[in-house]
Amino acid sequence: MDRIVDIDSRAIAQQLVEARRLASALPQYPGTIPASLDAGYACQDAAIPMWPSSIAGWKVGKIPDTWVDRLGEDRLVGPIFENRVQRPHDHRGTFPVITDGFAAIEAEFIFVLGADAAAGKTDWTFDEAAALVDSLRVGVELAGSALPDINRLGPPVVVSDYGNNAGLILGPAIADWQQRSMDELPCETFIDGMSVGSGRASSIPGGPLAALVFALSRCARRGLPLRAGQYVSTGAATGIHDIVAGQQSRVEFPGLASFQITAIVAQPQEWP
Repeated sequence: MDRIVDIDSRAIAQQLVEARRLASALPQYPGTIPASLDAGYACQDAAIPMWPSSIAGWKVGKIPDTWVDRLGEDRLVGPIFENRVQRPHDHRGTFPVITDGFAAIEAEFIFVLGADAAAGKTDWTFDEAAALVDSLRVGVELAGSALPDINRLGPPVVVSDYGNNAGLILGPAIADWQQRSMDELPCETFIDGMSVGSGRASSIPGGPLAALVFALSRCARRGLPLRAGQYVSTGAATGIHDIVAGQQSRVEFPGLASFQITAIVAQPQEWP
């Protein structure tokens, strides 16, 4: 287990979380920019108990190739909180966007776990990971932060701020997903009626199971093994698509679901 939480990490986490609560943009990073993924995860570890909700699952994001050699990993994880999960029967959702912050729509293939991962197990094969899965679903990640430049500042900063996650819209299950080619599962994202990206499950490097294997390993190393019922959102299959309040997005998974998402102005929240 490599969880490290120090005073500086906690101070940064408090400011990142408070900015989200107040729906107030942060023009600059609130402290020393973390230089490593472990430093970013230290901030994330400090921030997780500050959010007034349980962890419903984890988002997995791809680290840009230009950062991989420097950081030693090609993916990152961030928590998805239960009070930010939408499960609309009509596939309609809303996205509260922090004015002058960052917001983006991401088409996602999402695993739902049917069994707990073994505590302390950090090495996983694809078959072992697949054995934990109850279903593979389609959905949309709402990527968002009070930091407008979060992605430009680099993956350790992304990690520090909940992995740049602001919520999840969960859709239907894909029948017999293990027997289907990931090339046969297309998706496309639209903003205000204009196509901004297309892809398929195979667009995720290594496929969705590679993302699940990473999440199982990385979370176990932090002492946070994945649990039955949790979601693992496996990556932006059509890319990362900026959105601002007032815009509409449509995310199509042909034959499965068509999501309609309205971006609205985020409001300050009263917490218990």
